Amino acid sequence: MNLRPATDADIPALVKIRLTPAVLERWRGDGEDMAASVAQDLADPDIQTFVIVYQDQVAGAIQWGSEDEPDYRHANVDIFVDPALHGRGVGTDAVRTLVRFLINEHGYHRLTIDPAADNAAAIRCYEKAGFRPVGVLRRYERALDGTWHDGLLMDLLADEFVDRRP
Repeated sequence: MNLRPATDADIPALVKIRLTPAVLERWRGDGEDMAASVAQDLADPDIQTFVIVYQDQVAGAIQWGSEDEPDYRHANVDIFVDPALHGRGVGTDAVRTLVRFLINEHGYHRLTIDPAADNAAAIRCYEKAGFRPVGVLRRYERALDGTWHDGLLMDLLADEFVDRRP
């Protein structure tokens, strides 16, 4: 598994993954024009997106943004992985790789991630990478059916990161 900066050439592969029911449930976007949603994500100047490459195929994407106010400086992370690859450690490896980069290359002392509180697989993935639950964000995100569901705020401090290379 490796990460590389996402480009417009990756849009078709990312759209295919984003339209799988398991990913669409968590990463909605515009189902009518998912290509435009993915392109908009890649063009966002406040978010850095990397493609996850596994066995020479696009396996998903991982992105980060930051709060750069000096008194609150930290980075946040988000990820989606092709459901056909779930359970193989691809997500955990991608998260660890990005965490290593954000700590070592950008000097972040704190990272956050906020999965849906009912997304046990994602939470376990992030815990394997060193994130810890901080608290529940009540009625945090709207689901496809229009109802609100809780999120789980997790964080990782740089001095707690255990660099387990695959």
